[in-house]
Amino acid sequence: MEIAIIIAVVVVALVFDYTNGFHDAANAIATSVSTRALTPRVALGLAAIMNFIGAFLGQKVAKTVADVIQFSPEQLDPNAATSVTVHALVIVMCGLLGAIIWNMITWYYGLPSSSSHALIGGLGGAAIAGGVSVNWDTVLNKVVIPMLISPVFAFAAGFAVMLAIMWIFRKVNPHKANRGFKLAQTASAAAMALGHGLQDAQKTMGVIFLALLAGGYVAEGDDLPLWVIFAAAAAISAGTWAGGWRIMRTLGRRIIHLDPARGFAAESVAASVLYTTAYAFEAPISTTHTITSAVMGVGATKRFSAVRWGVARSIVTAWVLTFPAAASAAAATYFIAHYVFRLD
Repeated sequence: MEIAIIIAVVVVALVFDYTNGFHDAANAIATSVSTRALTPRVALGLAAIMNFIGAFLGQKVAKTVADVIQFSPEQLDPNAATSVTVHALVIVMCGLLGAIIWNMITWYYGLPSSSSHALIGGLGGAAIAGGVSVNWDTVLNKVVIPMLISPVFAFAAGFAVMLAIMWIFRKVNPHKANRGFKLAQTASAAAMALGHGLQDAQKTMGVIFLALLAGGYVAEGDDLPLWVIFAAAAAISAGTWAGGWRIMRTLGRRIIHLDPARGFAAESVAASVLYTTAYAFEAPISTTHTITSAVMGVGATKRFSAVRWGVARSIVTAWVLTFPAAASAAAATYFIAHYVFRLD
């Protein structure tokens, strides 16, 4: 039973990683496709490759995700009763299922919500329902605070960078400038996809590490096994290749019609934020929040009315709902699993 559930958790985690890939594919390529800097298939291929590479560039975010749930010493004791270990594994699985459910709902409606926050919310909801401690210090300092700061910074930085570009290239022929920025968007889209792999693939690695920890296959201070990194990288890359066309339309066109210069500015700012938060703060921030805010920031340099704030409001609503919705879905899943597995 224990080994079967560990395998099931790993499979569900990789399914979440796959859904994360196609749910967030638009984050990396929507701006490049909407400005016609890249064709959709070329952009998806580039994003899939860079997602795969990015997954191998760090483990700090994975450690933060694995630190969200605090299992008791009894649950991490390799000599503990099977039922205790099974209970811990079921909590991890239900956290994943809650995140997947919310991802599917927001994907269906074309809303670019955060897979990262869905995962954290799902783990928290399952942990609370299962009577396990949540590390609220980690959630507050490395999830909630970055969640609030990163979109504001991305908006302001996108606005400032775009103003600088407009001033620097004010005397350049617009047609020539657009051609140059279309070429530059290949690099900025690649950088954005690399940052997405660095951030989001690690979140799945952290959950798999939690399952292996609960099963007694790794210790708390161990590095991630190579097979975990490779599997997470492959799953998110495959999901990205599958594409997320509904959300791509929202990011690339419904918020604002982007030109190549604004697309380049938004992608460059978002990628910089992803790298900084991953390496400097070990924070699992939302690539969705970051790129959407950057797009709004660069769009506001045309005029504030150029941004379709009604669409932005619906996106913000999805952001606000993500934590409680994913937590509720995970808790409901846990109560069903509690009955199925007859957990005490």
